[in-house]
Amino acid sequence: MSEDLHHECGVAALYWLDEPVNGWAFPGAERKTNDVAPLLPPMLLDLQNRGQLASGFSTYSTDRVQRLDTFKNIGTVNEVFHMSQPERHEAILSEYGGRAGIGHTRYATSGADDARYAQPFERHHARLWKWFSFGFNGTLSNYTSLHDHLNKKRGYHFSLETDTEIIMHTLAYGLRGEKMSSLKKVMSEVADQFDGAYNIVFLDAEGRLFAARDPFGFRPMHWAVQGRLFAAASESVALANMGFTEIHALEPGQMAIVERGKLRFERFAPVRAKSRCFFEWVYFANVASEIDGASVYRSRAAAGKQLAEMEDQEIDDDCIVVPVPDTAKAAADSFAFHLKIPCMEGLIRNRHVGRTFIQPDSTRGDAARKKYTPLPSVLEGKRIFLVEDSIVRSTTLQTLVKQVSKRGRGRASEVHVRVACPPIISPCFYGIDMSTLDELFAREFIGRGYKGNPRPEMLEKMA
Repeated sequence: MSEDLHHECGVAALYWLDEPVNGWAFPGAERKTNDVAPLLPPMLLDLQNRGQLASGFSTYSTDRVQRLDTFKNIGTVNEVFHMSQPERHEAILSEYGGRAGIGHTRYATSGADDARYAQPFERHHARLWKWFSFGFNGTLSNYTSLHDHLNKKRGYHFSLETDTEIIMHTLAYGLRGEKMSSLKKVMSEVADQFDGAYNIVFLDAEGRLFAARDPFGFRPMHWAVQGRLFAAASESVALANMGFTEIHALEPGQMAIVERGKLRFERFAPVRAKSRCFFEWVYFANVASEIDGASVYRSRAAAGKQLAEMEDQEIDDDCIVVPVPDTAKAAADSFAFHLKIPCMEGLIRNRHVGRTFIQPDSTRGDAARKKYTPLPSVLEGKRIFLVEDSIVRSTTLQTLVKQVSKRGRGRASEVHVRVACPPIISPCFYGIDMSTLDELFAREFIGRGYKGNPRPEMLEKMA
């Protein structure tokens, strides 16, 4: 999506177990045994598409007084962990080394864009099992009622405007009492109270870790274990790029728990009606990922094929397909292949401008104008099929149509917008930044014959 929706976040977890779970050795294990710190930033890089406002990790080690310690800040993974500055990067890894860790990349559906909202959130306590850190991916739709209950009935004070703080206080309440609470019991209480999408990675100062997926399975969560290393992440690509060969989807309502150095799986809530977020396949997920066994690339290519089968324009030698980088490329390639016309890079993306949909409202418009450069040598005089993955607000697509069709020398003779996604006509309350009807571009045209591809009056509005 050229307009780059705000959506969820990315979460990751790693643990060096006491004993190998299978006979496979993890690549490089002999060099990095019992230290997850060097492995977490590369994992988070593979989840950068899920959030670029902030990133961080928490690690656990009994070799330091600060058994649980968190490093996080505003910025991309590369910026926060100083990955382009080897000495500073290695110093961070050395200071935060540990056998277990969780990581997070943040995009905001709620809360301000400052360091206080960066995750993981860490809650200190003198009792180790009540001292914990966690990362969260999703949105709680019953935020207001949960906030009022925790504040008025249980006396919890709130200092931030985010559902992440709701989760922190709810987890803390679940860990109440004089005896160490069962992690399964804690998450069962969470499931009874929360309405929404929530994937959670959790680590406490006792060395207990869990990765949990909500009972609806709104957001993806995957896990793998190879030799002694257990890993979990929002997307399978983060595990595949580490060298894991057997990658599994965590089931809705299921949690992977590591306790006393041993891995087990528990069901903390019954599976509800499976409610996958289709936008994962359309836009959010890394094209190299699989979600619940379905390839993101193949789903996008299939959408391009369907667009080709629906095409009613006459095709001639002046026709080219131009994808809106980067998410629409798989659909555009497939669209062009099935129509037997060239797919060309008529738009070049500025790699230093991030995904505009997952940027704050205040910067989205400016980013859209700076993000793409049309290539006159490719576009001049051509009938262009401009393929976009989806339309939500049309912020960037309006800019692109103007750039491609009104740039003077080098402009296209015709622009036909093709959208590889059904019309988005309803808001989302489960982790995507499109929560009001008025902001949805397609909704204005429903009932006027709009079936998917933009009609002339829609293109006129874009132009």
